Amino acid sequence: MNRSLTLALKGSRNLRPFACRLQMSTLASSDKRPIKAQREQTFQTLNLPAYPRYTAAPEGYPVVSQKVLQSQYGHALEEGAKLPNVQVTVQGRVRSKREASKKLFFFDIEQDGHTVQLVASQARYVGDEDFRGLNRALLPGDIVRASGFIGKTNTGETSVFVTCHLELLAPCFHTIPVRSGLTDTQKRFRNRHVDLLVNPQAKHNLVTRAKVLKYIRSYLDTRDFTEVETPVLSPNVGGASAKPFVTTAAAFGNSRMFMRVAPELFLKQLVIGGMDRVYEIGKQFRNEGVDADHNPEFTTCEFYQTYATLDDLMAMTEEMLRGMAHAVTGETAVTAVSTISGNEIQVDLGKPFRRIDVTQFLRDKLPGLPNDFSSPDALPQLLDLLAKNNLSAPQPHTVPRLLDRLIGHYIEPLCQQPTFLIGHPSIMSPLSKCTDDSAQVSARFELFVNGKELVNAYEELNNPNEQRAKFMVQATERAAGDEEVPEMDQAFCDALEFALPPTGGWGMGVDRVVALLAGVRHLRETIAFPVMKNDSK
Repeated sequence: MNRSLTLALKGSRNLRPFACRLQMSTLASSDKRPIKAQREQTFQTLNLPAYPRYTAAPEGYPVVSQKVLQSQYGHALEEGAKLPNVQVTVQGRVRSKREASKKLFFFDIEQDGHTVQLVASQARYVGDEDFRGLNRALLPGDIVRASGFIGKTNTGETSVFVTCHLELLAPCFHTIPVRSGLTDTQKRFRNRHVDLLVNPQAKHNLVTRAKVLKYIRSYLDTRDFTEVETPVLSPNVGGASAKPFVTTAAAFGNSRMFMRVAPELFLKQLVIGGMDRVYEIGKQFRNEGVDADHNPEFTTCEFYQTYATLDDLMAMTEEMLRGMAHAVTGETAVTAVSTISGNEIQVDLGKPFRRIDVTQFLRDKLPGLPNDFSSPDALPQLLDLLAKNNLSAPQPHTVPRLLDRLIGHYIEPLCQQPTFLIGHPSIMSPLSKCTDDSAQVSARFELFVNGKELVNAYEELNNPNEQRAKFMVQATERAAGDEEVPEMDQAFCDALEFALPPTGGWGMGVDRVVALLAGVRHLRETIAFPVMKNDSK
């Protein structure tokens, strides 16, 4: 679909220029402590392997996760209780360490977000190691494991009382800024591994993303959709109005290739080939800009279903997002930071979504709106209308861009709660059917939540002659200087001559949905390793 959501990077002319990161400053490179050499000398003195091969746990001491220990014993044991017959092995990262005496050490060991305490006392430890030397050698950040029995300290801390096999599995040679935190945005994302260690929200965002993707797949799979993969690298670019990344393929005589901006045209060819319900979750690439709502590399889900109407797609959208919110957060109402006021708002996905007819709204709001957007007079009329209302006109001047400017100014800010925008002028949707013979209004909707486009869908145009004509209109826009308009895809038009059934097409910006459900403002928070601006001097 001509995905304008995450997809078409609306208003990209105002975004910060995108520069690929070539160099990266790291926390490791700026850590000036001479700790590595000192620790390596300590390991050598103690004959302590720093990176031993990982082996099975000692017999009789099964590996048990911190999560299981806390869930089974965190509330079941009284203070001071001990279970010497319940022997386990735990492993993870040392979060903190306390040396009570030469013969008693306490460690907090974390694994997958859950923590348990190790109590290492020389009185109960069995082993040939230098007990004090070994315990003093272990520092926060190290990966360790230990075996012992379960109990609680007199202060009520769920603990493993170490009796044997206290081992270093991998040392950490740098300071993890747990107490001071890591708040500088550039440092956070250039040192993402450290960010994840010190900022719980960072991990929460990625877990939320995984839950969203899992839910989408489950929702579509149970409705007989087939997940497919289409080319990411192709000699043609289409399916959306966006500036692509361009490269060359040495294997094909250095021919020009494009990173895809949308998978739409390939997916519709699969439908023509007899696959009635298909979907793809994958990366798209647009060489345009970066801001809180746009990233050059982003993830979408698109599905295509034969014999589906626009009403069917809207019903599925409400059902999917409502179920997704409940599955991910436990609620159908989520907290978001308003794009208008900057204050926290409750976005209710449980209620029926509002609908706004775009064309009718603009006609009611703006007397003088052209009656026929495809007429030669439409462009000067729209320019005059923008000037009268003190609105800038985006370059290059094309009817779709000017209409998009009006929608962005007058309608999108009204969409704090989930809102379907319907009744778009057909000139904005070259791959969509029209609602009637007048060919002025497309059978399309966009879903906006908190002022952001999350979903774009329509009844697919399947008339090859009409599709060619619309591509020709786009060609004039490209000739006028609009680099985002793709070149005509003749092969796709030829494919339509094999008969595309009546089909509903739907696309979602996954990153934006994750941001909504995770309660974060910037898309980069939802991406494991967002590309950062080049910091080389």
